[in-house]
Amino acid sequence: MLLRMYLRYFELRGYSIEVIDHQPGDEAGVKNVTLWVKGDYAFGRLRAEHGIHRLVRISPFDSQSRRHTSFTSISVVPEIDDDIEIEIDEKDLRVDTYRSSGAGGQHVNKTDSAVRLTHLPTGIVVCCQNERSQHKNRATAMKVLRSKLYELQIKEQEERLAAASDEKKEIAWGHQIRSYVFHPYNLVKDHRSGYETSNVSGVMDGNLDPFIESYLRWRLGKVVQQEP
Repeated sequence: MLLRMYLRYFELRGYSIEVIDHQPGDEAGVKNVTLWVKGDYAFGRLRAEHGIHRLVRISPFDSQSRRHTSFTSISVVPEIDDDIEIEIDEKDLRVDTYRSSGAGGQHVNKTDSAVRLTHLPTGIVVCCQNERSQHKNRATAMKVLRSKLYELQIKEQEERLAAASDEKKEIAWGHQIRSYVFHPYNLVKDHRSGYETSNVSGVMDGNLDPFIESYLRWRLGKVVQQEP
């Protein structure tokens, strides 16, 4: 549901997307998906979506029609320039190859073209299966891994600054940034900026700009308050 929401949003904004990896859920839905999004201010806007999202609805897979709560982790990292040095030692990588499970015809299912990179020191895992060539998939996976490692460095720096100012942030399950409630009432609420709407269907159809803009104003206010 959230994947569809974001795809609709990208379409409305005119962003181009490339599916890097897509892993279906064990029974239904999506287990994990990695998208490469390109467009004006894409990272600046989508950064508002980084965090835990909570969805409450009547599950269509429950014969007793009970309410279920689901959590999804959204990670947004920038594509970094090649001139930014991120050193990755080959001995710190575990490289696995496997057959692609997504679309692409018979070819992708006959060769071990998909690549999974595991960065052993950090535990970061990156998969790519959108190309027919294992070499191209590895190159794309390495580019995504570099971006994730760069974002990790920035996060660690921010945490050190927060610790120095006695400001600690807990990012964990249950500490959601936004809730989508379909039952027993209709409400989408951003828990950071406080912006909310009862037009759940509009949000799920990609109308995310009010949430993103309210987050940016909230974020700007926090930055201004922290200035001496």
